[in-house]
Amino acid sequence: MAQRSGNAEGKAKGDPMPSCSRIVLAATAAMFALLVATDGAVNAEGNLHNVNHIIIVMQENHSFDNYFGVLPYASGTPYHSGAGACASNDHACVDGLSCTRDSAGNYTCTNSNVDDDTSTVVAFHDAKYCTGPDLQHNWQGSHREASFNNPAGALAFSPNDGFVLVNDATEQTDTGESATEDDTMGFYNETDLPFYYGLAESFAIDDRYFCSVVGPTFPNRSYELAATSFGHLTTNEIFPPPGGYKPITGTIFDLLDQKGVNWVNYYSDLPTSFIFRPSASSHAQHVSAFFSQAAAGTLPPVSFIDPSFFKDQMINGSTFETDEHPPNDIRAGQYFVSQLVNAVRNGPNWKDSIVLITYDEHGGFYDHVAPAAARQGGALNPDGINPGQCEDLSNPPASQQPSGGVQCAGHCSTTTSTHCLVNGDCPMGETCMGASGSSASDAAAICPGFTLTGPYPASCANFNQLGFRVPFIAVSPFSKPHYVSHTVGDHTSLLALIEKRFFSLTNNTQPKRPHLTARDLYAATLEDMFDFNKAPSMNTSVPTAPLPTASDPGCGS
Repeated sequence: MAQRSGNAEGKAKGDPMPSCSRIVLAATAAMFALLVATDGAVNAEGNLHNVNHIIIVMQENHSFDNYFGVLPYASGTPYHSGAGACASNDHACVDGLSCTRDSAGNYTCTNSNVDDDTSTVVAFHDAKYCTGPDLQHNWQGSHREASFNNPAGALAFSPNDGFVLVNDATEQTDTGESATEDDTMGFYNETDLPFYYGLAESFAIDDRYFCSVVGPTFPNRSYELAATSFGHLTTNEIFPPPGGYKPITGTIFDLLDQKGVNWVNYYSDLPTSFIFRPSASSHAQHVSAFFSQAAAGTLPPVSFIDPSFFKDQMINGSTFETDEHPPNDIRAGQYFVSQLVNAVRNGPNWKDSIVLITYDEHGGFYDHVAPAAARQGGALNPDGINPGQCEDLSNPPASQQPSGGVQCAGHCSTTTSTHCLVNGDCPMGETCMGASGSSASDAAAICPGFTLTGPYPASCANFNQLGFRVPFIAVSPFSKPHYVSHTVGDHTSLLALIEKRFFSLTNNTQPKRPHLTARDLYAATLEDMFDFNKAPSMNTSVPTAPLPTASDPGCGS
């Protein structure tokens, strides 16, 4: 394969440190990553093998501050604010917004962004449960939200100063200025989201859990299932080619099948597993089966649960979309998740289950914490594939070259197998079609030196930075009660936990658990959130969620 300048250490796919001169360091780093570097492993209490069911619920498009920014100030909260920083050993501290709460429950916060008229927009309580239109969260927009003046350099410096400016220029153009006009700076509180706040105050959360990519749904959900987006940057490419996407390093489904571990993707209307496995199988079941199996105590070892991605769910006499993606009612998604959690809590499998609730990405909502560096052994990307230069197994060996992967760039009008970014990439007289809105064009938007096959510019953003923080709740009898983890994690932490629990190490001399890429190999397993021997939350009750209504604030026609 062609040399990739984007992988400065010359790492081969799936092997984070192959250099012959660093063999000893490679083994040491792998052991360190698995046994020491991940705070979860250091602070784990008890035997992970007491867990027999890992259930992942991934909703859509909310940042940590948007949902839990005022958690440390909520009425009756067991937590306190870190006043800018939480000590690593203070697990009652939440790094949220900087706010005060008066006796009437009104919040006043000081976190802010500058507006396009140079005024200051301060974080505010959003009274609307349906925020619309959608906020900006594509690859280039998200990087500008992190670092408006230098999006390609967001890893080095992310002041998170571009949320208002980016959204004013793209998704939510100004119709006049007001203190609550810029939805990106809005947040919700314990009155709006009582179920989520109830879980967060009773079980364990992580205030250093980030989405995997500074960008939108598809690359982030790909990291959740494959520990890479294999170069893809845009949700425009989420609908797979015939037969599904085929990452060179495989998917978690492949590993689970190889190890004989049963898994099911329970879906409401569209299973996300279709991205990689579009054919019908027993691994994709309607969410009604989840409720039946939870009641019967027959849940599989690993579950991935999808909300509805379309407005087709009848709840309380009206139809809702339950993924919480703007402009949909956040209470519809909260109600859906409450049904799932209560089904597990009231079923026979509760005693040995973990339910992990999170969000695919920030959705354009403000968060004050700079996206963290990705843990992947020092590599610029987890598998040797740079942003916008997609590679896969769709047509090897050609598809294993930079930009050889399917549905990543435009194609020439006659020579349709030739990928292109501009007309000049095509034979004389041919037109480059479909390049706009592709991963290649998104990469080029903040990387002027980008080409489809050339060396990837070292000055450009790569896959070595996590995305913005998103909510993360661990509901389990093993959860430490009222506990805030400050361990850096991302969606590949879910894979790392599954791998550690259900897969054995490959051998005794090379201490690497079966994994997909450098990202899930080095990801923290977040075990510090649990006590697997004492199960301190075994008898903790789970609240109920209010029903959504067609007249919820900001949702009426």
